[in-house]
Amino acid sequence: MPKRFEREGTPMSAVLDPPAAPEGADALAAQVAVAPMSPNQRAWARFKRNRLGYLSLWIMAVLLVLTTCAELISNERPIVARIGGQWLAPLVNNPSEKALGGDFDTPTDWKDPFITGLLGKPGNWALSTVNPHSAHSIDYFRPGLDPAPPSGQNWLGTDAKGRDMLAQLIYGFRVSIWFALALTVVGTVIGIAMGALQGFFGGKVDLVLQRLIEIWGSVPELYLLIIFASIFEPSLLLLLVLLALWGWMGLSDYVRAEFLRNRSLEFVKAARALGLSNGQIIWRHVLPNSMTPVITFLPFRMSGAILALTSLDFLGLGVPASVPSLGELLKQGKEHLDSWWVIVPTFAVLVVTMLLLTFIGDALRDAFDTRKS
Repeated sequence: MPKRFEREGTPMSAVLDPPAAPEGADALAAQVAVAPMSPNQRAWARFKRNRLGYLSLWIMAVLLVLTTCAELISNERPIVARIGGQWLAPLVNNPSEKALGGDFDTPTDWKDPFITGLLGKPGNWALSTVNPHSAHSIDYFRPGLDPAPPSGQNWLGTDAKGRDMLAQLIYGFRVSIWFALALTVVGTVIGIAMGALQGFFGGKVDLVLQRLIEIWGSVPELYLLIIFASIFEPSLLLLLVLLALWGWMGLSDYVRAEFLRNRSLEFVKAARALGLSNGQIIWRHVLPNSMTPVITFLPFRMSGAILALTSLDFLGLGVPASVPSLGELLKQGKEHLDSWWVIVPTFAVLVVTMLLLTFIGDALRDAFDTRKS
C-alpha cells in the first residue's frame, strides 16, 4: 500500500495524518470567504464603493435625526431650569409666568426681562439649547429693525418677521424632508400598484389603465392647486394629497415595463404551474425582481417633492403661515435683496440637500447596475 500511494504522488504522512480542519474564528472566516453574496449584498457592496454617495447617505441620515429632534437643538425654552428651589422642564411643560412670581397667567416668555433677571439671582439657573430660539419665537425686547444682520444673539440674523434665521432653517428643513418622505412613500405605493396591474395582466387591463392615466395626466395640476388653495385652508395634509394624486404616474411606467419583462420568465411560469394565485405570484416573485427602478428613483423623487413644496410656498400656495418654510424664506429674500443673510443661507440649504440626494441616487443607480461587478 505505501508503494501505491508513492506512485500516485501522495505521501503516506498525508494519508495517516491529514491536516486538521480550521476551527473557531478561522472556520467562520473560511465559510464567509466561500459563501456566495446575495444580489442585495452585492448591490450594498457596490454602493459603499461609491464614497461620495455613501458619505452623502450618512450626512443625510445625521441631518434627518438632528432636525427631527430640533426642539432639543433650537428652542427659546430651556431644557431644564431651577428657580426658587423648584425643578422645571419647560420643554415638556412650560409653566405660567405667575407660577414663577410674575403678574400674568400666560406661558412664560423666557426672553422677558423679568425672567432673565430672575435667572440672574443666586441659586437660579437654566440649561438652554444650543440655539436659544424656536421657529416662531420673536424677541420683542431686542433693539433694531428686522430683518436684522447676524449677531451674537442671532447667529444668522433674523427674517422680516423678527424670527431667528437659524431656527427657521432647522425647522424648515425638517418640514421639507419629512414632507418629501411622506409624498415619496405615498406616490411610490400608488405607482407600484398601478404599474403592477398594467404590466402583470396586460391586454385590456393595460390598455384601459393607460388611457385613464393619459386622461388624468392631462389635467392641469397647478390650476387645481390654485383652486383648492382659494377654497380650503392651506395645510400639509391637503398639499400631500393633491401632489400625491399626480406624483405616481412617472414611476408606474417603469414598474409596468419591469412587470411586462418579468412576467414571461421561467420562474413565473413555474409558479403558475404550482398553482399559486396571481396575488402570490406578484408579491413573492415578480415584485421583488421589479424593484430596481423603484429604489434607484427614490432620492430623485424626494428631490422633486422638496422643490415642489418650496416652489408652492414661494408662490403662496403651500403650507400655512404658521409652518416654517424654506419657500417663504426665499420669498422674503426676493423682497429684501439687501438682506443677504435671508436668501443666501436658505439657498445654500436647498442646494446642499439637492446635491446629497443626487449623490445618493447616482450611487444607488450604480449599485443596482448588474453590468458592474
